[in-house]
Amino acid sequence: MSLLLGCIADDFTGATDLANNLVRAGMRVVQTIGVPTSPLPPDCNAVVVALKSRTIAPADAVKQSLDALAWLQAQQVEQVYFKYCSTFDSWYSGDVRGNIGPVTEALMDALSCPFTIATPAFPDNQRTVFKGHLFVGDVLLSDSGMKNHPLTPMRDANLVSVMQAQCQRRVGLIDFKTVALGATAVTSRIAELQAQGVSIAVVDALSNDDLYKLGPALKDMRLLTAGSGVAIALPANWGLQPSAASAQLPPAMGLKAIVSGSCSLATQGQVAHFLQHHPAQAWQLDPLKWSGNTPVAELAAPVLQWAEKQLSHGPVLVYSTADAEQVKAVQAQLGQAQAGERMEQVLAHIAQGLVRLGVGQLVVAGGETSGACVQALQVTQMHIGAQIDPGVPWCHAHSPSAAASGLHLTLKSGNFGTPDFFTKAFERLHGPVL
Repeated sequence: MSLLLGCIADDFTGATDLANNLVRAGMRVVQTIGVPTSPLPPDCNAVVVALKSRTIAPADAVKQSLDALAWLQAQQVEQVYFKYCSTFDSWYSGDVRGNIGPVTEALMDALSCPFTIATPAFPDNQRTVFKGHLFVGDVLLSDSGMKNHPLTPMRDANLVSVMQAQCQRRVGLIDFKTVALGATAVTSRIAELQAQGVSIAVVDALSNDDLYKLGPALKDMRLLTAGSGVAIALPANWGLQPSAASAQLPPAMGLKAIVSGSCSLATQGQVAHFLQHHPAQAWQLDPLKWSGNTPVAELAAPVLQWAEKQLSHGPVLVYSTADAEQVKAVQAQLGQAQAGERMEQVLAHIAQGLVRLGVGQLVVAGGETSGACVQALQVTQMHIGAQIDPGVPWCHAHSPSAAASGLHLTLKSGNFGTPDFFTKAFERLHGPVL
């Protein structure tokens, strides 16, 4: 087995987002949950190690990332890719904002890497970088829904400024004019920045064409840091081309369910769409009615009893998705960290129970929710399949809770997907689309 690319992702949905783009560009990819403890399948040429480090303190994120890097180095991967969210957000606490910079610099030190890039651009999901500023659709990141994110608010769209505040090394910019000229111009700009003492450069990208122009300039860079967008241009550096075979998964079997913990605007719209069409198939969790000392299994029990009766009628949705005001009310009563952790535990227990009831096709919405659910299901590796929407593929995994045929699973970032995503996901599973 020759591992061409080894990736470290700071959350589970972001990991599948990255893996999805690599698969679409021709790589056979396995995603692992945490640092692998068992051998990888012999047919993969890229691995994405999914961590749950996006919302933890920098020192802890650095340790986890370095542990993952040590394993990748032992596999003699040719290139390392640190993947973060396309909204460039991470741990937030008081005056210390973000662990992307500290992790980047720790990886650079460990790899003796003198220069790397930073760009969360993902045009397929309306994330673009212009003059170093991150846009979500037509608005600056700081004017988007991320401005008031309950865990990782982003109030500065200037990525050079954001990254510099997190780094000891100097941060510069490779702007859109340079990228438009192609790989040779980008390489020249990198040399120019290094001569000025710059070690990390935010890179503009307004379209996929920009990413494809950037890709060849990254071929010999030991470490890349980015969202998932840059991944579309990397497999070609090894001579790989898009192929249906790279996304092939076993046939889908079993009942269908959705577990949603994300409170992003996109997921709110997806929940609303499902409720409009299947109101009897949905159950909303209300943490304001929970007693603090009630066991998780007891909180999950009535949901699973209801689901057992409803699953034969079609997909069921169990959700805690709520708008910003509702989230604030829950956090005010239970505490921010306690509210999130408690909800994750309940949703994970419900996901495990649904799979034991015969669910073989499971959609999970939300990064933190996805992390809790795959850990509860004891999933350690996932083969990456076809895309549902940009950044969101179906995967196949084995779980002690699932049938011997395994579990088809999709981990959806809260911000991703069209309003009809929940319905469309199951339709796409039965007909791979590259």
